[in-house]
Amino acid sequence: MNHNGLAHPIFQLVSKESKSLGFKTYVVGGYVRDLQLNRKSKDVDFVTVGSGIQLAQAVQKRLKNASLSIFKNFGTAQIKTDDWEFEFVGARKESYDRKSRKPKIEDGTFEDDIHRRDFTVNTLAISLQKDDFGKLIDTFNGLTDLKNKIIRTPLDPVITFKDDPLRMMRAVRFASQLDFKIESTTHKALKSEAKSLSIVSQERITDELNKIILSQKPSIGFKHLFDTKLLHQFFPEMVKLQGVEIRDGKGHKDNFYHTLQVLDQICERTNNLWVRWAAILHDIAKPPTKRFVKEEGWTFHGHEDKGSRMVKPIFSKLKLPLGAPMVKVRTLVQLHLRPIALTKENITDSAIRRLIFDAGEHLEDLMILCKSDITTKNKIKEQRFQKNLINVEQNIALVEERDRIRNWQPPIKGDEIMNLFGIKPGKEIGIIKSALKDAILDGIIPNNYNDAFKFVIEQGKKLGLQLHE
Repeated sequence: MNHNGLAHPIFQLVSKESKSLGFKTYVVGGYVRDLQLNRKSKDVDFVTVGSGIQLAQAVQKRLKNASLSIFKNFGTAQIKTDDWEFEFVGARKESYDRKSRKPKIEDGTFEDDIHRRDFTVNTLAISLQKDDFGKLIDTFNGLTDLKNKIIRTPLDPVITFKDDPLRMMRAVRFASQLDFKIESTTHKALKSEAKSLSIVSQERITDELNKIILSQKPSIGFKHLFDTKLLHQFFPEMVKLQGVEIRDGKGHKDNFYHTLQVLDQICERTNNLWVRWAAILHDIAKPPTKRFVKEEGWTFHGHEDKGSRMVKPIFSKLKLPLGAPMVKVRTLVQLHLRPIALTKENITDSAIRRLIFDAGEHLEDLMILCKSDITTKNKIKEQRFQKNLINVEQNIALVEERDRIRNWQPPIKGDEIMNLFGIKPGKEIGIIKSALKDAILDGIIPNNYNDAFKFVIEQGKKLGLQLHE
C-alpha cells in the first residue's frame, strides 16, 4: 500500500490513540477509493471498533487548531483542521424497516461495517493498527472493480437498494462522477426498485442530483436516471422532453437528448451549478407548447415564457433554493432566445440596450447558455452560429461602454419627480418613470441627468402636472 495518502499526521495519531483505548481503527470508503484513483480528497472517514466519539475527542486534544463537532444522535464526531474534514464513527450493523429510510443501528464488527456499505469500490479499507499500518483490506474485490471502472453492490443489489433507496441515486452519481459503468445486475435492480425512491426525502435526492449535475459529463448520469426510470419518480417534466413525433413527414429533434448535449457543452464553459440548471430547464416548456402547423411544421412558440414560469414550481418541488439561484435560472430561461434573435442583420442599438437591461448581472451567463445551445451536427453551420454570437457580444460591449445600461438606475428617482411637481405617490410617478426608462433604452435621449430632467418635465406637462414652485 502506498503510504503517501497517509502522510497527514492525524493517521499516526489515530493509530496511537486507538491503541491506548483498546480499539481497532480503519480508514474506509471514498478517501481510500480516491487514493487508488489518484484523485485528491480531504474528506476522511474513520471506522473504529469502539466509540467513534471517544476516539475523536482523544485525537482532537492532540491536534493544533482543530475544531470538534459531536453528533450524539448519530454516534459520530467530526474534526476539522485547515481544509481537511475527518469523520469518526463506531463500526455498526444496520437493519431496516421497509417503510422508512431510517435504519435500526447496532454496534458491530469491522466486517459488519464493510458488509453494509453501498458499492464494492467503497468497501476498500486501510488498517491503522501498528502491526499492519497502511495495509489495504479488499473484502469484495473493490480494487478489480476500480480497475475495470465498474459500479457494483457488494451484496444482492435488490436488498441493498431496498434497505436504502438513496443508494440508487448514489450509484448513478458515482457512475457520472467517475465515468464508470453500472454492472448489469445492479442496473436491473435500479429499474426494479426505482419506485422505492419515493420513501427518500426530496432534499437527499436533490443533493445527489446536484452532484450529478456538477460532474464533468452529467449526461452519463441523466441517461442512467432516464433508462432506469429513476428520473420519472421526481422529475417528470424532464422525462416529457424525450421522444420525436413525425407528422406529414416532418419531425422535430428529441428535446431530451438535445438538453443533455446543451448541458454537457455548458459544463465545458462553466462550473456554476445554477447556469447548468438553466441548461437543463431552457427548453422545459417545449412539450406543453408543441404545435403542428401545416406550412411550418412543428413549433414551440412561447416556450421561453412558459418555461420561465415553470422554474419556480420545479425549484419548489425539488427543494432547490427559491432566492437568487432561482431568479438567475428563471431569467436565463426567459431570455435564452434573445441573443440568437440579435444575430440578424440591421439589429438596432435599442434592441441591444433592452437585452443588456433585461439580463442585467446575468448577461455573461446568458451568452454562455446561448453558445452551448448550438447542437447542429453541421460543423460549418455551427461555426457560423458561434461567429454570429461573438458579433453580438462585441456589439453588446460597444453599446454598454457608451450607454452604461447594465444594472441601470434611472438618473431621476421617484421622490425627485414628486418634489418637482409637488405630488404624492400615485400612478403618474410610474407612468413618468416607465416613459423615461423606454426613452433611454430606445436611444431617444442619452443616459444622463440633464437630458432625463428635461424629458421628465415634458412628460409631466403631458399629464397636466405643474412644476412645483
